[in-house]
Amino acid sequence: MLNHTSLAAAFALSIAAQNASAHLIGDPDRDGLVQSAQNAALPTNILSPRAICSGTTRLNPATRIANAFAPFAPKVKTHADEKFFFVESDGLPAHNMMVGITAWQQQVPLPQPYFGDNAWRFPLAPVPAAQPQTIKNHFLRGAIAIAANGIPIFNPQNNRGEISAEIGELDQWGGHCGRADDYHYHAAPLHLQTIVGRALPIAYALDGYAIYGLTEPDGSPPTSLDPFNGHSTATLGYHYHASTKYPYVNGGFHGEVTEAQQQVDPQPRAQGVREALQQMRGAKITGFTNSPDQKAFALRYSVNGRPGGVNYTNIGNGQWKFQFVNADGSTREETYSARQRPPGGGGPQRERANPPRERGNSGPADRPRREGNRPPAERSSTQPPREAENQTPPLILTPKHSGKFALTSSAVKDGGALLPEFNGDGAGASLPLAWTGAPAGTKSFALVMDHLAPGNLMKCYWTMWDVPATVTSLPKNVRGIGKLGPSFRGQLGYEPPHSQGPGLKTYTIHVYALSALPKLPDSARAVTREVLLTAIKDSILDSAELKVTYTRPN
Repeated sequence: MLNHTSLAAAFALSIAAQNASAHLIGDPDRDGLVQSAQNAALPTNILSPRAICSGTTRLNPATRIANAFAPFAPKVKTHADEKFFFVESDGLPAHNMMVGITAWQQQVPLPQPYFGDNAWRFPLAPVPAAQPQTIKNHFLRGAIAIAANGIPIFNPQNNRGEISAEIGELDQWGGHCGRADDYHYHAAPLHLQTIVGRALPIAYALDGYAIYGLTEPDGSPPTSLDPFNGHSTATLGYHYHASTKYPYVNGGFHGEVTEAQQQVDPQPRAQGVREALQQMRGAKITGFTNSPDQKAFALRYSVNGRPGGVNYTNIGNGQWKFQFVNADGSTREETYSARQRPPGGGGPQRERANPPRERGNSGPADRPRREGNRPPAERSSTQPPREAENQTPPLILTPKHSGKFALTSSAVKDGGALLPEFNGDGAGASLPLAWTGAPAGTKSFALVMDHLAPGNLMKCYWTMWDVPATVTSLPKNVRGIGKLGPSFRGQLGYEPPHSQGPGLKTYTIHVYALSALPKLPDSARAVTREVLLTAIKDSILDSAELKVTYTRPN
């Protein structure tokens, strides 16, 4: 195995001496340099592309690729085997983060274990694909490239298909945090070109082809770009270019990649410590700082002019202490323990990796991800395995259903199709609901949304309880009413339907009028569909339901 640590260290020393663009976090004179390609002198100990490709000097592929990552050593480490180039980092860049975000899911940057078997990888010798694949409305989960500073680059579209750069989700450097508190870009990190220079790539796509900045190494503009922002030149062969508008990075994969569950497979796993939260409406991130040892962090935001913040500290043994300073002046503290999660966060893990779902309690949750960074086993198809037959019969209640107690939605008729606004193809908002005709003696309401999947597997998409008897409706993206339990993916709140496979699928929303408040565990995460139904089955005065449908596009 080729080890480039010492080579990278030498490059880093050269950069420190020659490139004034390298700066400490919080330097306002430098942190303002965003999304612009600069003329930066090429370090003297890094060979130019022309020299690399000439007949007199030819570097092996691993050493050539290592040149791009070398300016960020020793924080970023690289190595290679016979087939793949590996990039290790803690997932935190040297530049500042998060400032400027106006659509914030309350996630914050945490160090990530992208090391060893969990490192990022791409092929040393990329192979042109027989059928190149676009990223538009594809590969919406997980990374599509790895930046020279060791930060993953995700599809410019978020997992709902929206372009993150256009809706306030990204900071001044083109990044934000996923559901595992993992920082990543959704736009080309053009600011890195002030460090690596024009002659080196700012990133590598996961198919193995380099991504250069806005110009060729000689400063000339790229010409004859294909739909993926790529082309071939005599000096560099095929490579991509970044851009200041969509697709920002590689618009697809010219090279071979394996796609599984809407992402390049395999991918590393991020390590989250807490559940994903809701978007904080009206919040704007105004500041972010961290300590040199990256153990203490502080994020500042404002909501309608009122300041708030999140302070969090690594207290050892995989634990993080969080202090939440809310805009209303209240504070609370929580201590969380590290747990393995996919990039972008997610619920209970199965085998395969997926990208983040960037929503909170009322938004979609992540799909399971592949563990580690090992190549997948040989298989004849990239389709995920079918659900195993559930050996335990699902819990199905048959409560009173008088017909006088009725459930409706202003967004969909009974038996109607969910609009993208309320499913996993769109914003993933929870449905507005209203009910009438609750029986006398009702003390509270409970709600369950479920779907019986193939294999006799009951999946829950929404659980609520302790809804006051005085409440007769829930607004879209409801907050502050009742209590929320976990979906079948383990995330608290509404899980927008996004079932795979062809054909129409039906989901049932049940509302129950209860004669008493249910006795349930203190932890909301412990109140699954089955726990809730078991607790309320003997106190249901009446019930109503609304059926909705979803069909996966294409």
